[in-house]
Amino acid sequence: MPENQTKVPVKVLPGSSKNEIMGLQNGVWRIKIAAPADKGKANKELIDFLSEVMDVKKVDLAILKGLTSHNKVIAVEGLSPEDISRKLSAGK
Repeated sequence: MPENQTKVPVKVLPGSSKNEIMGLQNGVWRIKIAAPADKGKANKELIDFLSEVMDVKKVDLAILKGLTSHNKVIAVEGLSPEDISRKLSAGK
């Protein structure tokens, strides 16, 4: 893992009424995504949404684990765990 990459565990709830960060529960960020879990639509929207909330480029985000699961691990380039936590908390 590159030095400036942080892993963020998330639980995605696709098919929600809107994109929304629900908060941190047991060390995992719970995130509602409006797109359905169909052919990668929710994954794409998750990356788009997190890019906006964290104010990073989409290329700085990657799904490391859980492409077909609700439970995922997202890699974030260039932000510390503290920065990520602050940005996700503010995005609630």
